[in-house]
Order: sequence, then C-alpha cells, then structure tokens
Amino acid sequence: MTKQLREVLDEWAGEVRVPHDLADRVLRRRARRPWVNGVVAAGVAVVLAVVVIVPPRQGDDMTVQPAVEVTLPERPSPAPTDVRADVDNVPPRKMIAAGNYAISAYFTTSIEKLEGRWERARRTWWLLDPQTGTYEKTPYAWLDVAPGMQVAAVLEGEVMGRRVGILDMTTRQFLTWIDLGQDVLGLKWSPDGTKLLATAYPDYPERWERQNANSQLTVDANRTGFVIVDVPTKKVDFRPLPLDENLVQGSHLSWNLDGTLVWELIGGPKPLYYSLGGRPHEAPKEDYSDAGVAALSPNGKLLLGQAGLPTRITDAASGQVVGRQQVLQLHAWADDESVIALGCMDDCPSEFVSALVLIGVDGTEKTRLSGYQNSQKDGSWWGVLTPR
Repeated sequence: MTKQLREVLDEWAGEVRVPHDLADRVLRRRARRPWVNGVVAAGVAVVLAVVVIVPPRQGDDMTVQPAVEVTLPERPSPAPTDVRADVDNVPPRKMIAAGNYAISAYFTTSIEKLEGRWERARRTWWLLDPQTGTYEKTPYAWLDVAPGMQVAAVLEGEVMGRRVGILDMTTRQFLTWIDLGQDVLGLKWSPDGTKLLATAYPDYPERWERQNANSQLTVDANRTGFVIVDVPTKKVDFRPLPLDENLVQGSHLSWNLDGTLVWELIGGPKPLYYSLGGRPHEAPKEDYSDAGVAALSPNGKLLLGQAGLPTRITDAASGQVVGRQQVLQLHAWADDESVIALGCMDDCPSEFVSALVLIGVDGTEKTRLSGYQNSQKDGSWWGVLTPR
C-alpha cells in the first residue's frame, strides 16, 4: 500500500463508522494464510467501509453488541506438564515451559526519540507458535495469550490501539477482529479465558521529557477507564474511572484471581479494586506471586513469599517457613513441589543479571530454563507466564 493511499484511507476512516461484523465477513472468505496477513484483511475492511455511514455513539459509557458470535477452541485436557528450556538464546527462540505454566509470549523495549526532548517506550512482541515450539516476532502494540494457550489477543497499532484480533495459535488464522471504541493498552485475558480487559488512555502514557542524561519528567498516568470484552459474544463495555494522582506510571488494570473484579496499582501498599461495572470494591483476601499469578500452591498448602534474596515459602495455614531459596523472585507454581523463579548468576554479584529457573521448595535448583541476561541493557526481554 502506498503512502498516499494509506493517507486517503485514514481520512475516509475518520469520517465513517465500520459495521461491527464487516471484518468478519471478509475474514470468513479468506483461505488459510499466515497469521500476519490479518493486517491485510484489516486494510480491506477499511476500504469497504467507505460505503456505509453510521452515526457515532454518544456518552462515556459504551456498550456494543454485535450479531456474530465467536467459537473459542477448547483448552487441552489434560494440559501438558513437560519441562522445556532455552539456555542458549537471549531472548529465547525455543519454547520455555515447566509444569503448569509456559512463557507464551515476551516483549523487548526500546526508546524512541520524539520531537524536542520527548521520548517514549516502545514494545516489540514475540508470540509462541505451538506447532514449531518457537517464538515469532509480531507487528502489534500489545498481545496476551489466553489460559490453555489456544488463542491470543493482539492489539493493532504501533504503541497503542483500539482494534483487537483474536488469533487461533494453532491454525494461525484470526477468528475475528473487535473494535473497542477506545485507545487502550495492557490487554489481559480473564482467568477463564473468555473475556479481555484493557486500560483506556486519551494519549500514550509511557512517554517522558528528557531533562538530562540521568533524569526525565514523566507524564501523568491519565487512564480514563477500562474496557471489558466478552469474546464469544463480542460484547464491548467501557467503564469510566476518575483520575487518581497516585496511580503508578506504566501500570495497567488487571483481573483478580477469580475474574470477578479488576484492580490497579496506586502509590501505596495495596491496589484499588473495582467491580466489573466500574464501582469501587472492597479488596478480596488474595495472595499474588511477583508475576501476578496465584501465590498459593495447586494443593492449597503452601504460599510463595515476596521478592528478595533469599526468598521463602511458607505453610499457608500456620505461616511457618518451610523452605528458603537463593533466588530473586518466585513467579509461579510449576506443580506442588516446584516453582518457576528468577535466579541470579553464581553468588549473585548483580541482581540485574538473572535467568528463569525451576527450583524446589527446599531451595534445590532443578533446571535452568533461560539464558542469563542483564535486565538493564537494551534488548532485554520480559516473559508472559500463561497457564497451560
């Protein structure tokens, strides 16, 4: 597509509204293609949209109910529990997994120069191809993989966007595209793998004004609310939230452990919780690991401790310490006896040089899962842990 044609299409797209199921009509007629061709289908939908004009919706609280439902693939049963590692490549090329969890995707960050002294962070995402067991680079602003690792949600755009594609990870075909009606970041699948949560912003928040080589002035975390998508029905709900000066920069809303509430970080020891309708809610009694997943072991007996060398695991009932580990963070339970953790090299001369490891409750390292990297250097990667 030429630059001139793209500019014309952008102008037309700003003057019209796309029918809710137009992209589905185009996608249903496409033969099987590599998943990156979904971007081309999106372009086709924009071209066709110029013949249809629909009045825009009014008001801050938005609900969109489309006509066509989406059938999500079933989660594997039983789920795989094998251990896979890639210690030779940084970032990894081959699948990393242990027991209940796998690295389904990861991102690297880079700094882009803008006008004047302004800069912004930009993520580049890689997504696991379960057919080859390798990670593939993607062109999307954000992505997340649903529990069971059968489908991924990808956010169309450079650094943020408002259109989400639901990708079948096995066939590499898009099941549908959904217009969120808001510019968002931070896609998150619900624990049951049927809903999506995204945080809405009027402008890209992860930017700053450079003061000198060692300091920068960040913008406010000016989120306007959150969007929840019921993926099978493609129902989209936007819930506005009041601005809060204490919001943590770069933190987006997340689900609680059972998917009945959402929460966000503020400048304090505890997050703020909201109902799915956007109303403030009392905090539930929950325990998270440093990776944002359940800190309680699958059998409900043990509890992961907080970050800090050494870490510790306690008995959930008594609080008694049952094991200490020479690692930096405890991320997720691979099974009742093993934990995916972040370990440092040798005797930990630097907390920034680390790798993923599989470690026992008693502190015995079982397997190194990834290569060591310096997290302060360009090109460092950050993984997404997903239940298998």
